[in-house]
Amino acid sequence: MNRLSRRDFLNRAAALALISKAGVGQTSSSRPPFKLSRSDDNFLEDLSRRAFRFFWEQGDPNTGLVLDRVRADGTQIGGRNLEAASTAVTGFYLTALCIAHERRWVNPNEALQRVRACLRHLASQQDNVRGWYYHFVDRKSGARIWNCELSSIDTALLLAGVITAQQYFQDDDEIYSLGAEIFARVDFPWLTDEQTGLIRMGWFPDRGFLRAEWVDYRENAILNMLAISSPTYPLAARSWYLFERDPIELAGYRYVGAGPIFTHQYSQSWLSLAGLRDGPPFEIDYFQNSVIATYAFRAFWLSLRGFFPDFSPNMWGVSPSDSDIGYITWGSPISRRDMDGTVVPCAPAGSLMFAPEICLPPLRYMHDTFAERVYGRYGFVDSFNPLTGWSNPDVVGIDVGITLASAENLRTGNIWRWFNRSPDIQRGMRQIFQVWPNA
Repeated sequence: MNRLSRRDFLNRAAALALISKAGVGQTSSSRPPFKLSRSDDNFLEDLSRRAFRFFWEQGDPNTGLVLDRVRADGTQIGGRNLEAASTAVTGFYLTALCIAHERRWVNPNEALQRVRACLRHLASQQDNVRGWYYHFVDRKSGARIWNCELSSIDTALLLAGVITAQQYFQDDDEIYSLGAEIFARVDFPWLTDEQTGLIRMGWFPDRGFLRAEWVDYRENAILNMLAISSPTYPLAARSWYLFERDPIELAGYRYVGAGPIFTHQYSQSWLSLAGLRDGPPFEIDYFQNSVIATYAFRAFWLSLRGFFPDFSPNMWGVSPSDSDIGYITWGSPISRRDMDGTVVPCAPAGSLMFAPEICLPPLRYMHDTFAERVYGRYGFVDSFNPLTGWSNPDVVGIDVGITLASAENLRTGNIWRWFNRSPDIQRGMRQIFQVWPNA
């Protein structure tokens, strides 16, 4: 099966970004590809290298587990956060190592050895139940911490990184076999509700399964695709059609998926969905849907300029993040509750792969205007408030990860290409989608 070229990807992204007040399922006309200026590419190179530095410095060389968050200057946070690693962030870590190896940001052999070490740990030492991993673990030992849940979505993001590394280093027998082993042992039916057919969000060793399930279209697209693609414990392809495609109208735009903007970003950090539609009755082009969502979020935030005068085409973006009073799950497209003018750079950064012409300018403006207090060792701080002068002292690994992944997909399409050349993923795709580009 032929893969999309970089020009094909950028053509699609640029053309779809022209959509104005478009509805789900409509098509757009093509236009010349979005072309990064040398200045823009240099900016993304610097941002990406700083983001990779987070993974290189905060990933344990022996386990590959990566701290959930650190101070923006690279120092660790004390107390209960001292060695708290995130399983999902480790998926971005494996992906980041592939990017760094390809771009020669570090010694290629050192990156290769880190991938091997991480996969060895995941395969033989990391605590898991039926192949599923806990949400938060100790970076050094891999032991479960904070009495957290066995997490389906965090395991899925980890598996996405595992498969990316397996396919990038596909000529390395050990990496390939370890990646296959880790994916093959995940028992997807075990974490699936027999009555609804929906995948549960998690499991506790003392309480059993969480009641919450992936009932709506959110960041779970990657989870369901992996479940259908499993070589050993697959779910039927019909499971792709069981979760609701909840329609939403926001600022005059219509699309599917009523979650915050990150829910449109995570799955497509790896899944190459440009131009792909599933069958009736939905007929959704998921990549186009994410382009529309990006425009809708931007329009929504710009509509709030009466409350937050610093919001502008060059200053927008909120996703669940820290604030000066603590962590807030703001960014819902159906509510402006709790919003106080805080800006979260990973919101536009994570959508660079969808709509660079509206996502790159605000990042450049934030950098050029506020760099001294919002841009440092690992790129942007997680959040800041231009109205009050508050800046988050931390960076959060998953937000650094989506920034790096989206920038790389915009520039090269490499992550899409590496992940989607997996025979397992291709088989799952064929079961779901009726149309493949260049098939």
